[in-house]
Amino acid sequence: MEIVKRSDKAKGFEIIPRRWVVERTFAWLGRCRRLAKDWEKSILSAESWLLIAHIKMVTRRLARN
Repeated sequence: MEIVKRSDKAKGFEIIPRRWVVERTFAWLGRCRRLAKDWEKSILSAESWLLIAHIKMVTRRLARN
């Protein structure tokens, strides 16, 4: 993982490399109602629901093809 920071010299809008990949993934996961808000009491439960959401996305994509 690489952390990309905005430069101090930048003025206004500047595209940060590969940031869109992370934002897109968060948007896909946001479609899962259970992940829309932080309802889970434990980290293990939250991680489990993230895994379930990813499995759901992948199986739907595989079913389309």
